[in-house]
Amino acid sequence: MKKMMLMALAAGTMMFSCGQSEEKTDMSNPFFEAYNTPFEVPPFETIQNMHFAPALREGIKEQQAEIDAIVNNTEEPTFTNTIEALEFSGALLAKVSTVFGNLNSANTNDELQAIAREMAPELSQHADNITLNEKLFERIKSVYENQEKFGLNAEQKQLLEKAYKRFVRNGANLNDSDKEKLREINSKLSVLSLQFGQNVLAETNAFKLIVDNEADLAGLPQELRDAAAADAKAAGDEGKWLFTLQNPSIMPFLQYAENRELRKQIWNAYQMRGNQGTDKDNKAALIEMANLRREKAQLLGYETHADYVLEESMAKTAANVYKLLNQLWAPALAKAKEERAEMQAMIVAEGSDFQLEPWDWRFYEEKLRKQKFDLDEQEVKPYFSLEKVQEGVFMVTNRLFGLTFHEIADIPTYHPEAKAYEVKEADGKHLGVLYMDFHPRASKRGGAWMTSYRPQQMDNGVRKAPVISIVCNFSKPTGNAPALLTFDEVTTFFHEFGHALHGLLSNVQYRSMAGTSVPRDFVELPSQIMENWATEPSVMKSYAKHYQTGETIPDALIAKLTNSGTFGQGFATTEYLAASLLDLDYHTQKSAINMNADDFETESMQKIGLIDEIIPRYRSTYFQHIFSGGYSSGYYSYIWSGVLDTDAFQAFKETELFNQEKATAFRKEILERGGTDEPMNMYVNFRGAEPKIDALLRKRGLDQVKVERTK
Repeated sequence: MKKMMLMALAAGTMMFSCGQSEEKTDMSNPFFEAYNTPFEVPPFETIQNMHFAPALREGIKEQQAEIDAIVNNTEEPTFTNTIEALEFSGALLAKVSTVFGNLNSANTNDELQAIAREMAPELSQHADNITLNEKLFERIKSVYENQEKFGLNAEQKQLLEKAYKRFVRNGANLNDSDKEKLREINSKLSVLSLQFGQNVLAETNAFKLIVDNEADLAGLPQELRDAAAADAKAAGDEGKWLFTLQNPSIMPFLQYAENRELRKQIWNAYQMRGNQGTDKDNKAALIEMANLRREKAQLLGYETHADYVLEESMAKTAANVYKLLNQLWAPALAKAKEERAEMQAMIVAEGSDFQLEPWDWRFYEEKLRKQKFDLDEQEVKPYFSLEKVQEGVFMVTNRLFGLTFHEIADIPTYHPEAKAYEVKEADGKHLGVLYMDFHPRASKRGGAWMTSYRPQQMDNGVRKAPVISIVCNFSKPTGNAPALLTFDEVTTFFHEFGHALHGLLSNVQYRSMAGTSVPRDFVELPSQIMENWATEPSVMKSYAKHYQTGETIPDALIAKLTNSGTFGQGFATTEYLAASLLDLDYHTQKSAINMNADDFETESMQKIGLIDEIIPRYRSTYFQHIFSGGYSSGYYSYIWSGVLDTDAFQAFKETELFNQEKATAFRKEILERGGTDEPMNMYVNFRGAEPKIDALLRKRGLDQVKVERTK
């Protein structure tokens, strides 16, 4: 699954603050000086763990002083002395928190995690000190109610609107007693969310499947065996094979391992993360979070947490989200049942009498793919070396937007595996810096995401270029071969690069509205539309080159990929929709959840009729998107944006893949504009009409599915 993650501590969470100013300011701390580095990127090589807490607290102190200056200004509130002054406050805090939050996700350690737990309540308190400041809100409200006299342009009006709403939505209108309740809830949520993610990482890293009998490797491709042998050697088990819960290890194991008992063992470890009754168990914490979110929403005047969140989305209401998901659920589940029947028939045909189980699904799906389309994923991977796929991503971006990418050798990086590139416009003008970090490690959480170390903004009329990063967990190179990607990893690369373009091409005045600072159900449009180019045959032939021979991927193999394009979409769409509906069920509760998380999940899935052979893409106890990643009531966003991206790509398919007029319009109306307008306005400005669902149904092969109707 493509996913993008905007770090909690790097974005929203970093608007907090609290005191502890008794710590002395250490001017040797690299955060207290201007960055003397290429393109002013963070000086990773001189930043040490001990620098973070003092710098965060100094940032809190500085921003509080800036807020006090706004509040104590005796002049009449204006857009400049109130709204812009607030927007520009907290520069040091943002500077530190972006680095801290990103490292805590991409290159963490026990000390960083301890600092995060220590600082979370203080940062939460600081956020509340700002949004619950009555005098500050009075000034914001004054500007908001008298905005016609300030001659604001469209972006300034949007900044004012967002600032006012932010304060109202964060409790500015509450009485003193309710404000204290809100502070307590926010503090608890900040700690619980952080701990949830740390528990998932710990549980993911803790499991190791050691294989010491080569016969148990039957069915596994050689490159996976080589990677497992290398991992075992690194862990001190030379001569054995080590498999983990990292996606590049577990997913191909489930896909190819003939040993059914070992498939069951690793699958159970994967789906029981955070649910084993240990100190890393997340069941109680996630129920507490769901209940606290509901309590907070009701304190602020909303019936449910989903009502609170979706007010600021394209969907607007939970009813609209349920309508879309249910519209897709029926054909997706019907398709999944067809797939189940085909796989069960294959099991019987092989002479076995067992029933298909969740740990069998990927194994028999792969066998069925080979039977139906003569397609083996291992036949495809040699054409998708990471280096060549990267060249393909760069080529598509260049042909669409004229951008070029130049690796920077002498620049600080946060890990030896992270590489940096200068991104330039077609005329050679500097656009931004892009870090890319591709492979799994124990210090990195799972998944794939884009983030920023510096969002774009204007500084005295001059564009301050962004520093963007994409972080993935792709298959590693082995001693015998470079990193060879699955086709899913190929599309993930294109996906995350779309997010990166959203950040890099941003051209707005204020950092709080730059790049990906848009509603959750719009942010996936720039990423998902890029996936469409990855799968186009003419584009694929430009980057899919055999890593040994240099041969271009044959037309026959492309045809197999194309013909199998909708294969497995019943499973993929069903497991995704199940997770989306589970998210909504947690967050549309109007009263406290009083049951165990397992029971809640079971009840939720029984309600929609999820078959036993499929579980939600993310079970509750490791559903990081919604319990530690900012997507609560918003996991549906990927499918909502799927409607947008498939409709938007038709603008190119109907003309030409690299239509410059369409590409320029997409850049100007969507990628450059960040959150400076309502998403639907931006989409219609690009496309000329609102999106339709038809293209998405066709793409997933769900338009011709027969749906069982029950009375």
